[in-house]
Amino acid sequence: MDALKLISDPCLKENVPEIEIGDTVRVQVKIREGEKERLQAYEGTVIARKGSGISETFTVRRISYGVGIERVFPIHSPNVASVETVRKGKVRRAKLYYLRGRVGKAAKVKGVVG
Repeated sequence: MDALKLISDPCLKENVPEIEIGDTVRVQVKIREGEKERLQAYEGTVIARKGSGISETFTVRRISYGVGIERVFPIHSPNVASVETVRKGKVRRAKLYYLRGRVGKAAKVKGVVG
């Protein structure tokens, strides 16, 4: 694949969200119900980021009613309206899969001080 062709791909978003592993983010997702379209917020911790180019994705984990829910969002999807960083996290790993086995306060990620 030609590098110039990859850069000028019309499907790629111009303003890619600045998200890092461990950040708490609020993702606005477009939901279609019949003819209507609305935005639904999904807030959680970014535990993984994988891929590159058009197929790049990030995984967001949250606890809902005591059950861990993970959703994978393609960064360049037109259904992802916006990604807003709520809180920066301080981590020393590229993937936070170990949070799946933790419950309560142990599943929290430390915040960046300052």
